[in-house]
Amino acid sequence: MKKWILSSVLVLLIAALAACGGSKEESADKGEKAEGLLSDGKLIVGVTAGEHEEIMEQVKELAAKQDLEIDIKTFSDYPIVNEALSQGDLDLNVFQHEPYLDEQKKDRNYDIVNVGNAITTPMGVYSNKVEDLKDLKKGAKLGLPNDPTNGGRALLLFEKAGLIKLKEGVGDTPSVKDVDENKNDYEFVELEAAQIPRQLDEVDAAAINSNYAIEAGIVPTEDSLFIEDKDSPWVNIVAARAENKDDEAIKKFLSVYQSDEIKQFIEETYKGSVIPGW
Repeated sequence: MKKWILSSVLVLLIAALAACGGSKEESADKGEKAEGLLSDGKLIVGVTAGEHEEIMEQVKELAAKQDLEIDIKTFSDYPIVNEALSQGDLDLNVFQHEPYLDEQKKDRNYDIVNVGNAITTPMGVYSNKVEDLKDLKKGAKLGLPNDPTNGGRALLLFEKAGLIKLKEGVGDTPSVKDVDENKNDYEFVELEAAQIPRQLDEVDAAAINSNYAIEAGIVPTEDSLFIEDKDSPWVNIVAARAENKDDEAIKKFLSVYQSDEIKQFIEETYKGSVIPGW
């Protein structure tokens, strides 16, 4: 009797251990699927709400026809998107420009890289007083955003338009103090970015972000006197962990994202407020 009981206990113990082992393996398998490993043929892509999410839905639909499954994760908090990518919860993200990524990498030591261009929402120079920047008079007032990132972006745009020259080595976020040459003594008027379209009559020309321009009925590709091109450092990018940058699945994703079909969707949907960056 005792032998039978002992045998029964051993059988139950072995069964329990086997069940535990099976549970761990099953959990591991589920964990791998949740991480969306590239070897599974499925990419988990993080985006922010708005145009990035809308475009990614089109990419997902087109990719499915090429046997590439995309799982879209939408975020509202910028820093979380890179954290999720770094931790392996995402395979790619599409929401940021490279200067922002560089700042995040410096602050958080992420091993994340740019693997391709996505879209850009171009900043342009606009005026209600002149039809060509060459017609700006000496001492003209130039409006620009008052926050460091967009203000610096505006100054770089003014430089590229030939209005000023900046000191060497100022990086992507120069300030008015970094203006090295201002032959026409332009006056810089720093304004709240969202309010600049409404204050365009108060300056001679101004740099305006395209989202704010569009809200004011301005079409960036038609109404700007000078506009950022797709090679701007402010173009949004596709980012991946460095270890996966050459993965074939990412290359396939980029071929879909940067396709003529997606380009046409962007151009027809956003009419210049968002433009393809490739």
